[in-house]
This record gives sequence, C-alpha cells and structure tokens, in this order.
Amino acid sequence: MALYLLYESASGYALLLAHGLDEIGQNTEAVRSSVSDLNRFGKVAKLVAFNPFESALDALNQCNSVSEGIMTDELRNFLEINLPKVKDGKKAKFSLGVAEPKIGSHIFEVTKIPCQSNEFVLELLRGVRLHFDRFIKDLKPGDLEKAQLGLGHSYSRAKVKFNVNRVDNMVIQAIFLLDTLDKDVNSFSMRVREWYSWHFPELVKIVNDNYLYAKVAKYIEDRSKLAEDKIPGLTDIIGDEDKAKEIVEAAKASMGQELSPIDLINVQQFAEKVMGLSEYRKKLYDYLVTKMNDIAPNLAALIGEVVGARLISHAGSLTNLAKCPSSTLQILGAEKALFRALKTRGNTPKYGLIFHSSFIGRASARNKGRMARYLANKCSIASRIDCFSERGSTIFGEKLREQVEGRLDFYDKGIAPLKNIDVMKSAIESTANKDKEMETEEPVDASAKKSKKKKSKSAGAEDGEAMVEDKLTGAANGEAEEEPKSKKKKEKRKLDEEEQGKAEDKSNGANGLEAVEDGTTTKKKKKKKSKDEGGEELQAASDMEKKKKKKKSKGED
Repeated sequence: MALYLLYESASGYALLLAHGLDEIGQNTEAVRSSVSDLNRFGKVAKLVAFNPFESALDALNQCNSVSEGIMTDELRNFLEINLPKVKDGKKAKFSLGVAEPKIGSHIFEVTKIPCQSNEFVLELLRGVRLHFDRFIKDLKPGDLEKAQLGLGHSYSRAKVKFNVNRVDNMVIQAIFLLDTLDKDVNSFSMRVREWYSWHFPELVKIVNDNYLYAKVAKYIEDRSKLAEDKIPGLTDIIGDEDKAKEIVEAAKASMGQELSPIDLINVQQFAEKVMGLSEYRKKLYDYLVTKMNDIAPNLAALIGEVVGARLISHAGSLTNLAKCPSSTLQILGAEKALFRALKTRGNTPKYGLIFHSSFIGRASARNKGRMARYLANKCSIASRIDCFSERGSTIFGEKLREQVEGRLDFYDKGIAPLKNIDVMKSAIESTANKDKEMETEEPVDASAKKSKKKKSKSAGAEDGEAMVEDKLTGAANGEAEEEPKSKKKKEKRKLDEEEQGKAEDKSNGANGLEAVEDGTTTKKKKKKKSKDEGGEELQAASDMEKKKKKKKSKGED
C-alpha cells in the first residue's frame, strides 16, 4: 500500500510519496537513524505536489484551521487533485500520513481518504521538515526561515488577541498583586509603628489600625508641638473625640526621645507611602470585584470574589477550573499536604483554598469535611456555568448559595434541604423570564421612537397647513373659499326644510325624534366630508351649526 505524506509548511501545503521504505526499514528506529542522512532519506521521500499560500493572511488562516483540526477548501482541492481517486464501494490502495489525528479524522469524514498518524509517520515528517528546502528547487535560501518567523509572530499575536476576550488573566494578576500588597502593607505598617514609636511610644496602644496609625503619625509630626487646637483634626482622622483628647494628653507626658527634623521628614514620607499603598489596595480590591462579576458572576456570588479569584489563579484559568472535578477543586491549594499524606499513608486533607470561605468556618468541626465536599460540588457547577454560558448572570450562583445555606441548616437544625433538580428548574425559569423581559423591552423602545417620529411628522404637517392658510395666496385659495360658501347654502336650505317638517309633526313626538336623528346622521356625513377636504373653516362653521341646532331642539322641547 502506497503511503503519502501531508506536510503543512509556513509557505504552503506539500504532498510527498514515501517509496523505497525497504532501504531504510519499516520500523521507527531505522527511520529515526536515517533521517539525518539526506542521501538515504532522499531516496525514500519524493515530492508529488506543492501548493503555496497566496499571502501571509492566507497562511495564518490555514494554520489556524489546521491547529483546530479543520480541513479547508484549499486543502481539500489540493488533496483531491493530487491523490489517486477512490472508486465508490472499493478500498483505497493508499493512505495519507498526517501529523495531527484530528485533521486526519476530518479528512476521512469528508473525502473518505484513509489517514494514519503514528510514530512511523511522525518520524518521516520530521525528516521532511529537516530537508524541506532541498525538496523545492525554486525556494531561495532564507525564504523558508522568513516565512516561518512571520507566521509564528502572526499566529502568536492572534492567540494573544483571542485570549484578551477571556480576561481571567487580569483576575489572576490582580489577585497575585492583592496578596503581595497585603504582605507589603502589613510589613511596612509595622516598620512605621516601630520607627515612630521611638518618638511617641504611647500612640501604639491608643491607635490599633495600621492605616489610621500612619495617618495620625503624618498629621502629628512632632509630638512636642501637639496642642489642643489639633483635636478637631485628630477627631476627623480617628472618628472619636475621646481618643483624640487621649492622644493629646499622652503627648504631653510621653517617654519618647526627640527626633531631628530630617528624621521626622523621613518618617512622614514613609508614612505617606504606606497610606498610598493602603489606598491603592482598596482600589485594586474594587477592580477585582468588578472583574469577577464580569468573568465569573456565579462563582463570585456563591463563594465570594477573593476566594473565587484564588481558585481561578491556582487552576491557571477559568476553563481549567471548569474542567476540574469537584474532588480536585475541594483540595485545590493543599497539594503538599495531599502528597505528604499519600507518602506517609496518613489522612488526606479535607479542604484547600475553599477553607477561606465563610461556609466552612460556620460549620461545626464534625461537619467541616462534609461541608467542604458539598461546597466544592457547587463551585464546580458554578465555574462551568460561567465558563460555557453566553450571557453572564448571578441567578445560578444565588440559587447555589441558597442550597449551601440550606445544607448548613440541615446539619445544624435538621431542616430538609431543597432538591437540586427543583433549584435548577427554578433558576432556568428565572433566566428565561429575564431573557423575555430583555427581548420585550427592545421592541417597546423601537415603537416609542416610531410614535415620536409620527407625532413630529403630524405636527409638522399641521404647522404647514396653518402656514398655508395664513398666507392665502394664489387662485387655489380663492377656490377653497368658494367651496365652503356653496356648502353652507345647501346646509341652510336643508335645515329650513327640516324645521318645517318638525313644525308639521309637533303632535307626533316620535316622528320628531326620528327627524332629529335623521338630521344628526346627515350632520355626521357632512362632518366626514369636511374632514376629508381638510378645511378648518368648515369645521368652525359646523360647530356653530351644532350649537344653533341644540338651542332650537331645547326650545322645541
């Protein structure tokens, strides 16, 4: 059976025929030893066809498709033209060797060309890669290296751009920096305390908070100059007037030594730096919270932003965390203890990073392991929802948190928790309702905009009509005036006839009512006509006629 080799280079697709395998041997070791020798390997591989890429963008697209295991139309045409045709219902008398099994399976599904990918094929392709510039005669020295370098840069750049959408990298960097800042701020605050305590040792016992201590030290500067006029300023910093007075009293009878102005300046500058780091730490925490609500809202709602970010950073990414089973997630962060327990055959750890969650602390010592296992299960579900869902929402995270709360109540009070199926059904229904609300809001906004446009158009048309009526220029305006006059005369004649009929039929009230009704119907018809013609003067006249008729009808009654 003939063996063809498909090699994807940076400059194009190459198809080679592996013939004369008897000269180097059929096993992998023989091929591996003969690859470095071109004289021997040149007798084995023979170039059948080469299809160069049209541009660097085309090379990048082809490279992306091959890495994802997808056969492009160009590759399919290249293979169908250069490989022997396989008749329907018969086995192929050749096979195609490929480096990636994924693209081999896709080629077989689409074209029915049998593909193979094993160590023997990989060694042959390694030899092709090593001597590829010798197979193509028109290739200049250095061209292949340039193509490989350009494609490598563009491929890496495209991958980095793709990773920007998965912004969990920012969360990983933020949580690392937050942990580092906690350590640094703590050590720097202790240094400020120790340094300033040489000058004012009593302040340490009065102010316990590190940030407030640095702020007070910067405000006081020299304790000998501290007087009662600074009590309002100290009160604003500490928030307690009694403590401010206590600081002033302690400064009067302090046991600390005097410091030179240069030493005090250095202490103040260092205290200011510590304050800046503390404020930056608060801003970084707010940034981490917002990022976690964007990337993993359900995980953040379930276990908290900081613990969730630590889990993501320890796993490497949100995708890696979603791939972890709940048993792995439970002991994530306790790998040393796990392997030590396996080595010494001791008890394995029950929890890792999730120990920092409030749920584990609230559980009793007997139920901490159970709670950790249950919480890891829910965290695994939340991370998978966040990773693979298209729209981010906290509905599932809130429902899972309610489940964990119910489990705590079950362990403490014996209250039966909700079933997982019921909770998931309610969460799915609430998300569906939310999506419907979002969909209904959009067309309502569009219809409101349309109605506003219509109103503006109708208002503009009315204004235009008013302008035309005000101007009254041209012969058309004269005609418009003549028409309503003739109609007024006809209406007056009909009204006179109706009045005569009413005077004759005064004895019959019913007939009178019918006549009035007939008159109203005729009025309605005339109103419609006047509206169609669009004359505002006609409408005014009809209103006057209505009032007259009402007065007449009242007089007759």
